Amino acid sequence: MAYRKTPAEIRRLEAAREHLVACATSVVAEVGWAQASVTAVADAAGIAAGSVYQHFPSKAALAVEVFRRAAAREVTVVGEVLQGDGDPVLRLRRGVDVFARRALENRGLAHALLVAPADPKVGAERIDYRRRYHTLFAEVVHEGMAAGLLPKQNGGITAAALTGAIGEVLADPLAAHDESAGGELIAELTAMALRCAGAPPAP
Repeated sequence: MAYRKTPAEIRRLEAAREHLVACATSVVAEVGWAQASVTAVADAAGIAAGSVYQHFPSKAALAVEVFRRAAAREVTVVGEVLQGDGDPVLRLRRGVDVFARRALENRGLAHALLVAPADPKVGAERIDYRRRYHTLFAEVVHEGMAAGLLPKQNGGITAAALTGAIGEVLADPLAAHDESAGGELIAELTAMALRCAGAPPAP
């Protein structure tokens, strides 16, 4: 008869896995994907390196889980703003603002999510992450056109331009951990986003 884990054992393993992912996320935010070795993550979690493989078959699998969870949180937060209250232009401005502020508040993790060199499997997840932002931006641009607040345009192209430009503008400050980059950068970035979509400048 095959051994079956008890509910208490399952809960313990799930808690250990959650702790491991949280520690791995912190390590990645601090040193990047390349330096986030299994040993470094295990040390942060207070376990033996071999114990990591009880939860993930490889470093790449752990990295993918870290990326998926962190990216999902960011997409959810920005999506709530882009799909929330207010007219489409206001939501676009607020969405870009929130995106940039959250990135600058956690520069290491944002750099890892947006641009840092990573395993190809993480790279594949990054492409999906960008597609999700693209979809959100395209929706709000199309709503703006329908409401007569934005000029007629190809919403998909505008969304692609926004997705790429935001990451590009933030890349250098995030990589350099430039603490001086803040309010002025965010103001310029949101103004650029509005110009890209053809919206009037924010008051």
